[in-house]
Amino acid sequence: MIYLDHNATTPMHPEVLTAMLPYMRGPCGNPASVHHAGRAARQGMDQARRQVASLIGVHDSLVCFTSGATEANNLAISGVGGMQKQPGHAITSRTEHPSVLEAFGVLQQQGHRVTFLDCDPQGLIAPESLQRHLTPDTFLVSIMHANNETGLIQPLAPLAALCREQGVLFHTDIVQSIGRLPWDKEAIAADLITLSSHKLGGPMGVGALVMDRSLALTPMIIGGGQERGRRAGTPNVAGIVGFGAAADWLNKHRQETVASMTRLRAFLETGLSEKIPGLVIFSHNAPRIANTTLLGIDGLHGETLVMNLDLAGIAVSSGSACASGKGEGSHVLAAMGVPKSLALSAIRLSIGWNTQVQQLERFIHQFAHIVARLQGGATVR
Repeated sequence: MIYLDHNATTPMHPEVLTAMLPYMRGPCGNPASVHHAGRAARQGMDQARRQVASLIGVHDSLVCFTSGATEANNLAISGVGGMQKQPGHAITSRTEHPSVLEAFGVLQQQGHRVTFLDCDPQGLIAPESLQRHLTPDTFLVSIMHANNETGLIQPLAPLAALCREQGVLFHTDIVQSIGRLPWDKEAIAADLITLSSHKLGGPMGVGALVMDRSLALTPMIIGGGQERGRRAGTPNVAGIVGFGAAADWLNKHRQETVASMTRLRAFLETGLSEKIPGLVIFSHNAPRIANTTLLGIDGLHGETLVMNLDLAGIAVSSGSACASGKGEGSHVLAAMGVPKSLALSAIRLSIGWNTQVQQLERFIHQFAHIVARLQGGATVR
């Protein structure tokens, strides 16, 4: 199989599995236990917490482990909402991940006012738009760093600065950006940051919310004192250790990984554009993370393209994995003003740490022939 769906999940690094195996084979104690097995589990978690914190340059005490990015996004939004003594105002964008959009919907149900910011045709949020909508009772702004469908990089620094000036908490989901472009903690200065293990080459089912020490979020899961009271429940020790190992690997290899992805994506997009007339690359004229291409061909259907590629042994997606199979157009492309017929043709190609140029050569050849066949026998250049 040629695997080009790393934005959905990326295969684990061999080093990650090696780090996890001792905690999977056992004996692995509960990290809350004081005996030797419990202390060993706690030590594994403590090391992982330091490794994840180091990845984005924060103190390890700020890292709260969760079951994944969806829970971390929910905890950030509902936790800040729960801190409010009366209904207030929160802001996000129309192009966010569903775990953010639906959490803001819950804020609305709880009586808070919510503003969903519009974007330009590339998907960018103008700082002026955010500034216009900030009000004295705005308590939270949530804008993702890199879009999971288009790969567009949102210019967070001016958005975060506006929030800081107004005393508004700023949350960002960096699930797709970390490891795919340089991370500038000082420029972004977010109060809450969402991370995911399985987008870094770690195991599924583990994520983290990094938050300022001063925040006393209302927890979503109660019944224990784990994670400093921010998230109750016995932790997934092996998964957390794997998350830490993936973060450590990425910290050591980030520069070369980003450089390789950048070269491979340029090769991929040039080859596709030369062979397929009418190909559209969404957000092409805006900064994008190094590994992501969302493309469309008007008149074809994305799900049909995905199935044909699957039969050829190539794994891609028709957009966000969280929305796959719904048969609806992308809400991100709709927010960007993309016509529905073109939006429905979209497929997402995302490369990763183990992608090879030979795989992309085969993909370009196969995809061009599939498109030509579906279009009724058009000649492939």
